[in-house]
Amino acid sequence: MPPAAARGLDAIPHSLLPFLQSQSQNSLTRLYSRPSSCLAIFRLLGPMERQIVMNLLWIDSSVLTSTLDSWIMRDGRKHYEAAIASLARLHIIMNPSSKLTLNSTLKSAFRMAITGDGEHRSFGVPTERGEKRSASVEVLDAYAVERWETILHFMVSSGTGQVPAKPSQGVLYLLQRSGLMATMLGTNMKITSAGFQFLLHSPHEQLWTLLLQYLHMAEERQMDLVEVLSFLLMLSTMELGQDYSTENLSPTQLTMLEDLRDYGLVWQRKPSSRRFNPTRLATTLTSSSPPLPTTSSTGNLTQHAESISDGFIILETNYRLYAYTDNPLQTAVLNLFATLKSRFPNLVVGSITRDSVKKALANGISADQIISYLTAHAHPQMRKNNPLLPVTVQDQIRLWELEKNRLKSQDGYLYTAFASQADYEFVLDYARKLGVVLWENSAKRCFFGTLEGHVNVRGFIERRTGGG
Repeated sequence: MPPAAARGLDAIPHSLLPFLQSQSQNSLTRLYSRPSSCLAIFRLLGPMERQIVMNLLWIDSSVLTSTLDSWIMRDGRKHYEAAIASLARLHIIMNPSSKLTLNSTLKSAFRMAITGDGEHRSFGVPTERGEKRSASVEVLDAYAVERWETILHFMVSSGTGQVPAKPSQGVLYLLQRSGLMATMLGTNMKITSAGFQFLLHSPHEQLWTLLLQYLHMAEERQMDLVEVLSFLLMLSTMELGQDYSTENLSPTQLTMLEDLRDYGLVWQRKPSSRRFNPTRLATTLTSSSPPLPTTSSTGNLTQHAESISDGFIILETNYRLYAYTDNPLQTAVLNLFATLKSRFPNLVVGSITRDSVKKALANGISADQIISYLTAHAHPQMRKNNPLLPVTVQDQIRLWELEKNRLKSQDGYLYTAFASQADYEFVLDYARKLGVVLWENSAKRCFFGTLEGHVNVRGFIERRTGGG
């Protein structure tokens, strides 16, 4: 999601902040010892939180809570109290009940970040550019788009019979752990409902979804979480197109370089190189700039990024669909829930059919997600309509989903052939108390129970039979 600079007072916090708030004070204090981390986290804070931090940053003594309260207007008190609580959970403000003071470690490091003081090297160690070793901004952009779209292409193409380029094993494991893809009944990995929802998000949100899962996996991979966090935040403060040395990186951060190359965040001429370049995906992690290039002289490099803001789909009441795109990724996404019939330069023609929607539903994509995607990427001409999408098409997509949900299968056991009505009712009453009855027919003296309850029901019947 967009960083705090683009958010209002009531906006949802950046997705990294709740993760940071769940960490211990010791871990956060270690993180705050790096000036680059302080600057990057400051960018993610809301407007009120940033205002409070800047007011306290250059004050050496504590400030009474009542003093700061007097600065707040009545209609802003709710936002002020929420900001204080958020800063306290991040351990940026200490003891907010009576006096307000910044975390001393953060205060010292953040001052260095602003004034450029000290020799901490937390913003990376730049190296001189060499004609043979260095990569231009255009090369870095092309590399980032290729790596990122390889991941998205694999997600939308897997399970469709196509053979897309396969990301690294580390990326595949991350996609599976994050729930965006799953292996069902021994088949190849397929996109899940969460994965399709992932495609509806902006590249910035998509990137942080994967990085947050990467952070959650850090401990099981025996990686220092603070080192992982500080390296990601350091990348976000680096300059695009500048070479940086690997000599000051910790062992954990050197291990991360290989992973981040696979995600398109870092470029290296070869794995053993002693220098690296952050791509636009990395340098925009905590800024409001787009993580993928929006203008380029290298052809159709930018269509995925542009599609976030520019719609390209026209949907008619007869279920015909026209997509003004020649981007393979956008076409592959449409193929998940539509039948594509013709392709022309800059135009794909298809239709939404019962079979195409049923195929999408079978892959875990819901009717609401299909409608949300069509709405999010509707052509500007469509946005003149009210409602935006034809109501008949929306209703039919939902009706097709209801068809799928009309019948539900569940494994279990059928209990029948009871000797008497009294025996049937006695066992049925016991099963009801356990909450394992799925269906019953008193006239035929039978009922159907869950798999989980079978052991208890069978034992009850055997004890009753043995006792008789």
